[in-house]
Amino acid sequence: MNFDNIKTPAYVIDEKKLKENLEILDRVQRESGARILLAQKAYSVYQTYPLIARYLTGATASGLFEARLAHEEMKLSEQDDHEKKIENHVYEPAFEDDEMEELCNICDHIVFNSLNQLEHHRKTWESAVRDGRVSVGLRINPEFSTQEEHEIYDPCSEGSRLGIKLADMPDELPEGVEGIHFHTLCEQDFEPLKQTFHHVEENFGKFFPTKDHTDESANDNNEHGSGRKIKWINLGGGHHITREDYNVDGLITFIKDIKKKYDIEVYLEPGEAIALDAGYLVTTIMDIVKTERMPVLILDTSAACHMPDVLEMPYRPPLRDSEQPGELEFNYRLSSRTCLAGDIIGDYSFDHELHIGDRLVFEDMAIYSMVKNNTFNGMPLPDIDIMHENGKIDVIRKFGYDDFKNRL
Repeated sequence: MNFDNIKTPAYVIDEKKLKENLEILDRVQRESGARILLAQKAYSVYQTYPLIARYLTGATASGLFEARLAHEEMKLSEQDDHEKKIENHVYEPAFEDDEMEELCNICDHIVFNSLNQLEHHRKTWESAVRDGRVSVGLRINPEFSTQEEHEIYDPCSEGSRLGIKLADMPDELPEGVEGIHFHTLCEQDFEPLKQTFHHVEENFGKFFPTKDHTDESANDNNEHGSGRKIKWINLGGGHHITREDYNVDGLITFIKDIKKKYDIEVYLEPGEAIALDAGYLVTTIMDIVKTERMPVLILDTSAACHMPDVLEMPYRPPLRDSEQPGELEFNYRLSSRTCLAGDIIGDYSFDHELHIGDRLVFEDMAIYSMVKNNTFNGMPLPDIDIMHENGKIDVIRKFGYDDFKNRL
């Protein structure tokens, strides 16, 4: 990986690693029967969507703009099988009235966060359901938290606005609703998903069909009681499926068991797993400031602007050829050229002294970086580059003053 000749700061997408992740996810689809979607909220470099479309079922959006992006860009390349259907899903806590008609024209699944939203937009989505263009679902709140860290990402925390609690669900699914959706995980392995599903199964089981239903009447009179039953379930995201220690075989068996028991479609919508460890943020040391604590590196990148999760979660991003502070001889604090005193990336140690002009490479920077960056202080946005499997690096997006000005 030769980053010496690229302009910094720059995000660099690793095409080879992206493809390796997609191959793992495709194996889950093929062996389990699940349908896996790209959650664009984590990664939306649309220039790679044709590659993603080759492996996955489609994409899911958190609003109109992401849904439109997937509709426009999540397409197969000319050499691929164009008989494959690419699905486009959307969920948002609340939809504007003037968005719903367009969403019904470009999306296959629309998930509502509340019964109020479902009924408010019924007149618009109902005709799309009758025409077979859209399938509608409801997001539920399992009230079963598996988060031990990062409460900001826990949708089952007390007072959560995300999803419908069991006490607020009707006795039967509202007319037109065909699926349920939940999303409770964050960077987790298979076991928390299994525990959450069993909790959902126990508490929302009356909405599940039985495995032996053969026609509509059987489906309306099964052991869980009468009424409409789901045709699909979306298990959300937060599954670190492509992480080296993830229990992929357990996930495959688990999904197969769900499909066998209930004869429903099962969706997963990971974001991080698609581009996990498939990107870098390359930066240059602009200055070194001596302090009573340790030398501080002034970089041409910023936590606040270019990797906001460092401050929001917070977390210490992995940095190539470095260790925890104190583990190696030379210790440095990594900071930015913004005026924000707290724009600190973290403390790191190295086995050699660093100098102005040296380049550093932050890893795992494809996810929750480009989708969340900003131009605070008028900071330029990093280029977006792609490193092909042969090692060649191409610039796929440049940003300048107009990008800053046009956001204001």
